[in-house]
Formats: sequence, structure tokens, C-alpha cells
Amino acid sequence: MDQAQITQVRRFNRTVTERVGVLHDRYLGGERPIGEARLLWEIGEREQDVRGLRERLGLDSGYLSRLLRSLEADGLVTVAPLSADRRVRTVRLTAAGRAERALLDARGDELAGSLLRPLNAAQRERLVTAMAEVDRLLTASTVTLDAVDPGHPDARHCLHSYFTELQQLFDTGFDPARSLLPDAGELRPPHGLFLVARTQGEPVGCAGLKLPPGAPAEIKRMWVAPHARGLGLARRFLTELEERAARHGRDTLRLDTNKALAPALGLYRSHGFREVPAFNDEPYAHHWFEKRIDARPSP
Repeated sequence: MDQAQITQVRRFNRTVTERVGVLHDRYLGGERPIGEARLLWEIGEREQDVRGLRERLGLDSGYLSRLLRSLEADGLVTVAPLSADRRVRTVRLTAAGRAERALLDARGDELAGSLLRPLNAAQRERLVTAMAEVDRLLTASTVTLDAVDPGHPDARHCLHSYFTELQQLFDTGFDPARSLLPDAGELRPPHGLFLVARTQGEPVGCAGLKLPPGAPAEIKRMWVAPHARGLGLARRFLTELEERAARHGRDTLRLDTNKALAPALGLYRSHGFREVPAFNDEPYAHHWFEKRIDARPSP
């Protein structure tokens, strides 16, 4: 990794922490540090699952518990087990908590205004545009790719969302029963694998890889949630699956797709896939692609 890039990231971090006031133990002039203030804001108006909060904020469970105890002692939140499953803890703002959150929101607006006010109109536009780009890229850096069982709830969620989208996009609709869907066993080791992309604990994409014996590896069911598009996840899936296929000793990677998926067609071509004659009888496919890769079997 480029040392100059690392230096610039660290300089940016120092500037941001100074300008937004996180160096002070009383964030935005309130009575509490930024960790507690951010947690109040994140809980919001609805009851929240404590585990979900921890995953979304990337906090250690012990640290989150200390934050919640402090807020609870100040009468700002109530923490209780979920009635349907007492193993699950939930947290809700009290009236005092909602009032403090509203105050934090108002002061947050004031802080944002103080960052923009000294700049002219063109500079403000540049700063806001740059912030949006940084936010998008930092979000992309939080995404993890994990191999899971195809029966995992996150995998089922992604596949259901994918099939629902295809139903709307395809001229003929989409019926999973007619498609050459891989059996779950074909996407489990050693016959294949299934990846799920997550950001802040939320599943936002999936992709499967079939590894049939004596045949090319095949990518199946690659999907990215609409709100996560533009983060480079599809290209990241392709790169990861190509690497895993190579490690399994495969020198060819295949996939098929529908003519309605124009962005996917462009992606595959730009990633080095070339169109080939049909290699299966998938009724929803109009295009078949293949890419030669460097087999690198694991020792």
C-alpha cells in the first residue's frame, strides 16, 4: 500500500476530528462524550435491538454495555429483554432521551453550518460533493464478504430479493422453478461456495460459485441490493470468485445472464469475460460468457 496515501488518510482524520469536535469530552457542548451522543442519535424514535446497534456501529459488546448503562443511569434510555425472546435485549429512548437527542440534532446542524459558512458558494458545493464521495467510499470499505451456507438467513434474504427483482425486470417474469438454479449442495464445499456481502451487519449482496469436478467453475446468482450499488461490490464479487476458483485449480470461469441486465453485460465484458456459445440450457439466459484464469491450486 502507498505510504503517501496512508499519510494523507491520517492527515484527513486529524483534520476531521478537530473540526467536528470529537476531541472534547463534551460533544457539541452537551453533557456527554461523542460515544454516548452518537448512541442516542442512533437509537432514534423506535425500539432497537441492542445486538443490531452493536453491529451497525461496530462496537465491542462490553463498551456498548457501558455506554447503555451510563445513558440508563441518566434516565435517557430504558433497556429491557424482548418479550418474545428474553435473550434479546432492546433499548428505547425515554422522554428525556428524546429531548436530548433533539438538542443534539439542532447543535449538529449548527456545527455543519459553521463548517460551510466561511466558504463561498463554489467552495461549499465542492466540499459537500467531496464529502458525499468520501462517505460513499468509506461505506464501500466497511463491506465484508463472507462464505456462508446457502441456507443461512442472510443468504435466503439476498436470494429472495434477487428473484423478486428479476420478476420485475424480465419481459417474461421469473420463475425459480424453471431456472437452472444450483442445488444448495452445489454451493457448499467442496462442490462450491456462497458469498454474502454485509455492511454494518446488513446483507447487501450475494454470489455463488459452482465447482463441478472436471468442468469450469461457474458464477451463479450474483446480486447487489439497489441501495448498495455504486460501491463496486459487483466487481469485488467477480474478483473474489475468480481468485477462489483459481485456488481450486480452475483455469476457466463461466457465467450466463439475461439481456435485460444491461449493466451486468457491460461489467462482465470490462472484467475480461468474452461471449461464447451457449454452454447450458438456462431458459432465462441470452448471453453466455467465459474467462480464462490462472489456476493456482492451494498447497
